[in-house]
Amino acid sequence: MAGENDVVIAAWNTVLFDKFCRFKHLLIDGLSAHSNEALARHDHPEGARVLDVGCGFGDSTRLIARRVGPRGEAVGVDCAENFIKAADQEARQLGIGNAAFFVADVQTEDLRGPYDFAFSRFGTMFFMMPGAALRNIRKALKPGGELTMIVWRRREENPWLHDAELRVKEIVPAVSHDDTDQLHCGPGPFSMAGPDMVSSMLRSAGYDRIAFERFDADICIGKDVGEAIEFAMALGPAGEIIRLAGEEGEKRKPEVAVALQETLAPYSRADGVWAPSSTWFVTACNP
Repeated sequence: MAGENDVVIAAWNTVLFDKFCRFKHLLIDGLSAHSNEALARHDHPEGARVLDVGCGFGDSTRLIARRVGPRGEAVGVDCAENFIKAADQEARQLGIGNAAFFVADVQTEDLRGPYDFAFSRFGTMFFMMPGAALRNIRKALKPGGELTMIVWRRREENPWLHDAELRVKEIVPAVSHDDTDQLHCGPGPFSMAGPDMVSSMLRSAGYDRIAFERFDADICIGKDVGEAIEFAMALGPAGEIIRLAGEEGEKRKPEVAVALQETLAPYSRADGVWAPSSTWFVTACNP
């Protein structure tokens, strides 16, 4: 498992980081509807110390830092050094002095607690050992501290990802993580879609007062259909299938683009391509 986790960290620090940089505007602006709503419902009071798990570019960390004020602190952690460097640089440029960032494997390493709260936007679904990560996060929380994590609901409720995945599977031969030496992202975006399974996982990790809130929102997946197609072929389950297929995936990209044009065009509006999405806001407390 340790070696496999090294593969995942390498993926986020290289090929996936490069793709996230390319589509940073969509990943930050497009997905902010979910994090903005979650933070509005589960606000962090002024003066709180908050851990942002899987912080990526640090946009949610900076937002939390502004909310907790100068007496509080928002601390972003990510396994990928390149994301942390980018997040730290942007916070410095914006003069946000109460945001800090560090590199760590949340599953196994010291998280520099204690914290009043922990938050994660689409970060916890990719852990190779989610139970270990959730236990480690809980240990970094003060007694009574609360974890809020945003995770995708069922594939069928997220057609912007799932419909693209189904079309790609019709064209590109799927390759499992076990059958390739390609870097991969880990379990994938829907690994925490089932509330019963996630509840059991959280209880096993020592949490109580576990709750799930559904939130639906249309999100922008491209300024036009062309960009939405490029986005789908680069990231998410569809992009992962193409990448893991190697040369065969590259060869079939023109055919995939035609299929995705048909699939994504119905979501096009005057202000971009907007597709339905659905998440769980999961909250749990350290007793």
